[in-house]
Amino acid sequence: MSGKSSSGSGSGSSSYTPYTVTGSGTNSQGNSYDTRSQPSGDAFHYSNTDGSYYYSNGNGSTYHNSGSGSSTYTAPNGNSYKK
Repeated sequence: MSGKSSSGSGSGSSSYTPYTVTGSGTNSQGNSYDTRSQPSGDAFHYSNTDGSYYYSNGNGSTYHNSGSGSSTYTAPNGNSYKK
């Protein structure tokens, strides 16, 4: 029980990385994106019309899902893990 807690507006979602969306939009290809502020730094998320999506996190890690079952996570230290 630390004295610093976010306001409890949780609706049952269990996101493990807290963030605040700071901007969003759609690019010229019709892909949506948003920029985010995380405790570890600025981040962003792309959601593409082909079903793929991409996260870049404030800690330097990234996650890409191809939309067809394969995904790649790259840790802050540069190690990549494919699924």
